[in-house]
Amino acid sequence: MVIIMSAAEEEKMAKMKLKLKKLVRELARIRGRHTELVSVYVPAGYNINEIMSQLRSEQSTAENIKSKPVRKNVTTALEKIMRHLQLYKSTPASGLALFCGNVSDQEGKENMEMWAIEPPEPVKVKMYWCDQKFVTEPLEDMIAEKEIYGIINLDRSEADIALLVGKKIEPLVHFESIVPGKTRAGGQSSARFSRVREGLLNDWLKQVAEAANKIFMEKKEVIGVIVSGPGPVKDMFLKEDYLFADVKNRVIGTVDTSYTGEFGVDETIQRGAEIFKEAAVMKEKKILERFFTELQKPYGLAVYGFEQVRGAIEAGAVDYVILSESLEARVFDFTDETGAQKTLVYVIGKEVPPGFSMGSSKDIVEYFEDKAISYGSRVELVSRDTREGEQFLQLGGIGAILRYRVS
Repeated sequence: MVIIMSAAEEEKMAKMKLKLKKLVRELARIRGRHTELVSVYVPAGYNINEIMSQLRSEQSTAENIKSKPVRKNVTTALEKIMRHLQLYKSTPASGLALFCGNVSDQEGKENMEMWAIEPPEPVKVKMYWCDQKFVTEPLEDMIAEKEIYGIINLDRSEADIALLVGKKIEPLVHFESIVPGKTRAGGQSSARFSRVREGLLNDWLKQVAEAANKIFMEKKEVIGVIVSGPGPVKDMFLKEDYLFADVKNRVIGTVDTSYTGEFGVDETIQRGAEIFKEAAVMKEKKILERFFTELQKPYGLAVYGFEQVRGAIEAGAVDYVILSESLEARVFDFTDETGAQKTLVYVIGKEVPPGFSMGSSKDIVEYFEDKAISYGSRVELVSRDTREGEQFLQLGGIGAILRYRVS
């Protein structure tokens, strides 16, 4: 069963994920002087007392570390984590992720920091790890953009409609039909039996289509639909006008499977891997083609460049902010000596300007995500894997498609 969230709940979830995304980026940038940064993941539903017992054991083991400063930092980090865990009577519904360690970038100085996170999705891994960096991969998986595809898997006997959200299958509906097999019932003429059977098959396909139309008309976030199944029924289903035009236009391919039901849906994903991959590339190409088309018009609804895009967002005029995944820059907001608010864009790899520190800056993607969510705009990250993506990066990698022109 899939829980359909209201607009307010979706906005709340988006803000939670954005907050988590910022934190993950912050944690990923931290490097310890030694292997003294502790990461702990507590799975949803796991006994918190067992985690406490394991950490006490790890604390005892850490007493054997030869380096006195490292030993002190690791045992102190574990002590802070255990003290925090004592605040909980039971593990939160989605589990916990805890990070603690000496984050000072100067040898011999201590800056012990701790982060405790109740993530928006259930933690599925149990982990204790001590390293020169925090382990953020499980959280990164949660905040990764998950493309959503629809699957209609059917034959004469049964049908399933499901979603593929990222790598996760979410079953929605299962039907079983009353369409008889080809064997004719005794006493019926062959022609009459064939007509009855065709009528029942038509009714069956209408029933499946009615459910698919309702689901996919509501779920506008579904970027493509695959129709699959053994035999010719799937082709008949697509050939006739069972599906609404809007849903039919989102069909990205058909897949032959040996099964229906749960195994048929799994088989659809395995055999349709290339179709899904091509659909993701096409999504990027379409939005970039739209951007470049608008850019070529005398009064087109597209702008590019840091200042132009930022200004359009703040004017409330941006529908989509488009950013290249290959952008490597950070943004400093500061007040100059006259009291004026200024912004400096710093390209990673160059020398940090005098008077600035990396800690007072934001990753450029994070900077625009903050802006976009504040003004109701959407953000699309594009790769440089296509000709359009490479062209966009050469243009600066920052662009926007507008709702209306701004002066």
